[in-house]
Amino acid sequence: MSVERIALDRFFTLYGEALAGFDAEASAALWGEPGTILTDSFAGSLANRKEITEALTQSNETYRKHGLAGVGHELLDLSPVTDKIVRARVRWSFRDANDAVMATSDYEYLLRDDPDGLHAYVAVGCDPGS
Repeated sequence: MSVERIALDRFFTLYGEALAGFDAEASAALWGEPGTILTDSFAGSLANRKEITEALTQSNETYRKHGLAGVGHELLDLSPVTDKIVRARVRWSFRDANDAVMATSDYEYLLRDDPDGLHAYVAVGCDPGS
């Protein structure tokens, strides 16, 4: 059985809540090991949860500085790859304390339904020049 849309929405809701709450450990727990990010300007893999948590902690400082107060998502597309692996395209909306959208960003993810739940293994930034 392939990964269902409701499970993906739940996953990305949790991820957005962890980002908005500046909870690097909760965000890192949603990543598989290793976790890879690829954008037009960056490529990198982090081998384990400790490295992922450290990287997310650094990102949280940027989010705080810009006044991030909420993160929402829209699941734009999903495509099963296997029964346990799915490709999902997501549009993130980053909001301030007044619930105004500060920025949006599109990402494609490869996720796997592991025995302990969904984990993202690859994230590809889809915004030009990202």
